[in-house]
Amino acid sequence: MLSALDTAVVRVVGAPAGEDVMISSVALVDGSDLLAEAGTHAPVPDLYLHAGVTNADAVRWFDEVAQRSPEHRPAAVMSKNAAGSGVLQSAARQAGVALLEVHPKARWDHVLPLVKGVLDRSRRHQAALGEPDLLAMDTDLFGLAQMVAQNAGGLVSIEDAQSHVLAYSASNESADELRTLSILGREGPRDYLRALEQWGVFHRLRESDEVIDVPAHSQLATERRLVVSIRQPSDEGSAAPRMLGSIWLQQGAEPFTADAPDVLRGASAIAARIIWRSHNAPSTEGLLIQRLFGARGGGVDVPSLVGALSLPVTGPAAVVGFALTGNAGPADGFAGVGSMIRLHASSFRHDSVATVIGRRAYVLLPGYKSASTVSAWARQLVDDVEAKRSVVLRAAVAIHVMDLGQVAAARTEVDRVLDGTAATFPEGRVTTLDESRTAVLLGEILDLIGRRPELYDPRLDVLFDYDLRHASSLWESAEAYLARHGDVRQAAAALQVHPNTMRYRIRRVEDIVGLDLGDPSDRLLLELQLALHRRRKLAEPFS
Repeated sequence: MLSALDTAVVRVVGAPAGEDVMISSVALVDGSDLLAEAGTHAPVPDLYLHAGVTNADAVRWFDEVAQRSPEHRPAAVMSKNAAGSGVLQSAARQAGVALLEVHPKARWDHVLPLVKGVLDRSRRHQAALGEPDLLAMDTDLFGLAQMVAQNAGGLVSIEDAQSHVLAYSASNESADELRTLSILGREGPRDYLRALEQWGVFHRLRESDEVIDVPAHSQLATERRLVVSIRQPSDEGSAAPRMLGSIWLQQGAEPFTADAPDVLRGASAIAARIIWRSHNAPSTEGLLIQRLFGARGGGVDVPSLVGALSLPVTGPAAVVGFALTGNAGPADGFAGVGSMIRLHASSFRHDSVATVIGRRAYVLLPGYKSASTVSAWARQLVDDVEAKRSVVLRAAVAIHVMDLGQVAAARTEVDRVLDGTAATFPEGRVTTLDESRTAVLLGEILDLIGRRPELYDPRLDVLFDYDLRHASSLWESAEAYLARHGDVRQAAAALQVHPNTMRYRIRRVEDIVGLDLGDPSDRLLLELQLALHRRRKLAEPFS
């Protein structure tokens, strides 16, 4: 872990048990999470990231951890306050927990994925023991970065298409500020980014596979770099391969090797396969989580999942599903929103798990049986996503999930709600299964009728043909009459016509269709058939 994250991100302040300690799970927590954890005996993650935790709260928590049995203590804590407080260091040492200092400029939403990536690579390595080293290297961007650094000279950073660092080689004293800031998840100096734009570097990266030589800039304190784009593998059949990222090679104390451009071109091809594969296949942990939610064949070994993700074995718990409103676009367009949902969930509950499946995101919140608490959190998240991402979400909450084996069934119920309440948006931004049961069941009944032609009443065609020939809207008058339980005056007021006009229209409907709207069975049948007609008319602009 320490080797992969590099001293640019984290360094050891204290390690009572030494650095040879197993880490297999991680959680991002704040002060309220630590307070809620006190006195519980649930499984704890091996590594805590203390985000916004004050020294006082951290010391109190370490003192409480010291009283626990060893199996209920974490192995390590990452904190931005680690180096500046002797009291904090002493409390961690007394608790037998390693204390790691995170660079103050590092972003937690950058550090958490880095840590999870290290854990996932370790799991894949364990699963692939016995395979040739070359194949193992091909599955690991960090290993690729180190290999390029060794063969081309200099310091390597591999970035995605949005210039976020995915992996990097080990740093040394020759790293310039631009590299350090990039590794910490921070944007590079704006003057330098403008210079790259003016020099045409970004344009050439988007348009070609050539290795670009970017000169040093003394005023901006940046060293010389070579950079090459990472493009979608050509065997995918795309006429214009999509750019997946780039590989940057910063010159260090020694010049680049003579074949550095060739090394970069070869590394670009390998990186393209790795990134493309990662876009289309979840991580080992991600696969477990998707199977927990019933995707990818479903079925999961609950004891293994509990150990891997530090989850409680039994409930209560809540499952929350999120869907974009309107036309969601391609499935991979939801990835950014899914990452934001995952981060919010981890902050709200450190042992939460989240995943994106298709155009929806799902969150499991262990330890929750209050629908109001979970709904309030979901509403806040929906508001935050709308404010920061300019997209609008709907959410459905399933509560009282009593064990992990019921999560997949809860997701199915959540999907039923998201499918059945789309037409009621925006009233239904966040809803529970109980609140939306009527709308869901009615929607599914209409779906069933719509799929079975023999359940359609052909007598309605006579009514629709009459309206078409006479430019009238008798069917809408019938719909208004039925919606107001046969109250003529209310229906007339809704359509802004005289009650006598409404009475005449209802008699005409009965004559044309051959139904008696005084009969409960006839009323129920006509109301269902008109509801299906209304749904079809609403869908016409999108068909």
